[in-house]
Amino acid sequence: MPVNLPLPVADQLLPVAGVRLGTAEAGIRKANRRDLTLIELAAGSRAAGVFTQNRFCAAPVTVCQEHLSGGAIRALVINTGIANAGTGAQGIAHARASCEAVAALLGVEAREVLPFSTGVILEHLPVARLEAGLPAARAALRGDGWYDACHAIMTTDTQPKCASRRIEIGGKTVTLTGMSKGAGMIRPNMATMLGFLATDAEVAQPVLEALVREAADLSFNSITVDGDTSTNDSFILIATGAAGAPAITHADGADYRALRDAVVELSVWLAQAIVRDGEGATKFMSIAVGGGRDLAECRQVAYAVAHSPLVKTAFFASDPNLGRILAAIGYAGVADLDVNRLRVWLGNAQEEVLVAEEGGRAASYAEEAGARIMEGAEITVRVDLARGDAAATVWTCDFSYDYVKINADYRS
Repeated sequence: MPVNLPLPVADQLLPVAGVRLGTAEAGIRKANRRDLTLIELAAGSRAAGVFTQNRFCAAPVTVCQEHLSGGAIRALVINTGIANAGTGAQGIAHARASCEAVAALLGVEAREVLPFSTGVILEHLPVARLEAGLPAARAALRGDGWYDACHAIMTTDTQPKCASRRIEIGGKTVTLTGMSKGAGMIRPNMATMLGFLATDAEVAQPVLEALVREAADLSFNSITVDGDTSTNDSFILIATGAAGAPAITHADGADYRALRDAVVELSVWLAQAIVRDGEGATKFMSIAVGGGRDLAECRQVAYAVAHSPLVKTAFFASDPNLGRILAAIGYAGVADLDVNRLRVWLGNAQEEVLVAEEGGRAASYAEEAGARIMEGAEITVRVDLARGDAAATVWTCDFSYDYVKINADYRS
């Protein structure tokens, strides 16, 4: 079960003016499940995205990047079951064909369609099934389609991930709704995740592009489940401009700050939801590293701890074998780190205990306190590198028996 992750409630997911969503059962890989999502955007909508840094990136990622460089975006098409990755030139052709099919259906240009796929790698996308499912998805298009869409984009997720926010810009109500999927092969940059966040604010393209990068760095690029960087990760920020609020043309001022804060907050929620629903997860862990010389080394240390299978299995067992944390910090690659100045704490919302200082176990630390904290579902590891003012936090989960079961049986 996900770790303290609330199920989305349909009537709490707010329609975003200028966005309609529809889903269908296309039989992409398995029958009798919603596996195709169509999103239609109003004329004048803008979109910006960030994508996987895996050199073996999937065909739809390549096509998305091409189409985003071309201007207006009018639709998105998302399939689950087959990732269309590791499929060569034919995979690119299939991704483009899916865009052409959507374009013909909606009366837009193929370059105005963004394709997304998630699922099994090294298998070709059954384009004929996708095309056959599109009319049903189009017939289902509606502004309140977020609830169905967040279900339809799932793969090994155990529950959907979707949320909304509202803010005021220039006296107008602006809505933001987003959804994400992902549970395994999660590690920036980015993870095997899809994230879509739409707002009816009007945002200039350069501002939108800078904002999606900032939001991704503070959210989806700060999570890990298993350290594997996927081939398909995509995070898309959409602005339709349909709310009638004043246009945000520069990355400054009160209107921009209000939008920026809401986008980042919702992105963090969606990213953390992926970790809370990590494959087999029973613990949600925050690795907070401060006192660094720069952000890069803080993240380097945080990811070393967050990726360690020994750390993650110890947390699953609630075993305060916390020397594993020190070992991970030590091999993180900060060559001139003075471990005699470093301190490590273990905590939760109720208490925090000092675990290590002066190069070893803290004199005040009692293993009973560590075990008590580790029994909880939400745990923070806090590290002070004592060498500067930079800080970074990475969110991760434990490794349980179920992680192995899920990934061993994934294709069956």
